[in-house]
Amino acid sequence: MRRFGELEAVIMDRLWTRREPATVREIVDELRQHREIAYTTVLTVMDNLYKKGWLRREPAGRAHRYTPAEALLYFVGRMTLDEAAALRRALTTYERKIAGK
Repeated sequence: MRRFGELEAVIMDRLWTRREPATVREIVDELRQHREIAYTTVLTVMDNLYKKGWLRREPAGRAHRYTPAEALLYFVGRMTLDEAAALRRALTTYERKIAGK
């Protein structure tokens, strides 16, 4: 399965953390608190994530508000058999840990 690029991962993390739709401008403003980045760079990456199916968008005036697509289902639906088995093992380990076993 194809992994996110560095900026894709940062943007997706921001959107998952927000739990509400965001414009490109809002994401740029958040990212600029930690590094210098061009608006057009973020716009391009978010548009690419939309085209790949990772983001949904809705019009908001002249801009769009982006929100993560059904991320878990999208992610799992693209896994290989080996990746699915690894996820299953990780979930089993996690379940045992929280159950105190």
